[in-house]
Amino acid sequence: MCINDIEVKFNALLEQLKQLQQENESNETGLNYSRKQLIKISQELNNPSNMSIPQNSQPLINDILIISSKKPKFKKWKQNAITVECNANTGQIIAGGNGKGYSEKQLSNPIDVIFDQQTHFIIIADLSNRRVIQWMNKDQQILIHNIDCYGLAMDKNRFLYVSDYKNNEVLQWKMGEDNEEIVVAGGNGQGNQLNQLAYPTFIFVDEYQSVYVSDRRIVAGSNSNGENLNQISKPEGIFVDDWGQIYVADYGNRRIMRWYEGKGELVVSGYKPDQLSGLMG
Repeated sequence: MCINDIEVKFNALLEQLKQLQQENESNETGLNYSRKQLIKISQELNNPSNMSIPQNSQPLINDILIISSKKPKFKKWKQNAITVECNANTGQIIAGGNGKGYSEKQLSNPIDVIFDQQTHFIIIADLSNRRVIQWMNKDQQILIHNIDCYGLAMDKNRFLYVSDYKNNEVLQWKMGEDNEEIVVAGGNGQGNQLNQLAYPTFIFVDEYQSVYVSDRRIVAGSNSNGENLNQISKPEGIFVDDWGQIYVADYGNRRIMRWYEGKGELVVSGYKPDQLSGLMG
């Protein structure tokens, strides 16, 4: 195998990924094929004994080195904080505020909220009313009825994602269209297999439509519940940055954890007086 052959395959794969991105829609077949091709190229690069390198291959090698060197720089977080808007009196009610109830003008235990950048509606997981409702000023509309909703997310293509903690699944809808939901995670009963969930709570969707689920079973740290750096206990809020680092609200251990390439790191600890308690997001 010559490295020039790998360069041809690599460039072809890049063009294919650009085409999928221009289509601006989910193409699972194309993505799966691209994934397999990338794995195959990686295997060829990892087997140098079967590879020859011509003298004119330096640009490709430089590109590969540049790509592989772009890793996040871990920084230690200072263990101090400020309380945001303590005793503030300038807040504004933007949803609910009409007492606990089931009418469209009321909420009952809202657990999560996201903002639709296109319509400027806020979308609320109305937990005890078992519904997802969108709200703007005095206008309300129930988007999803009869769902044990918990976490919400929306991707760049305005697909709405909702975790159903009783059915142990994450569902996807296309905003603005009357369509059926699609199960994108779980949906195979409660369990500890990789295709199962057990009480999924908050969710996060990245720019590639990868779905991250804060699952009572596993999100990071697949070593059962605990307080070690490779463990979490009752994960809640979750966020993934541009480097693929996963931040988790570790409710059971009263701390914020950061995970990258299987390694856990403490960001904020809540075991000192007047620090974190009942950590959710």
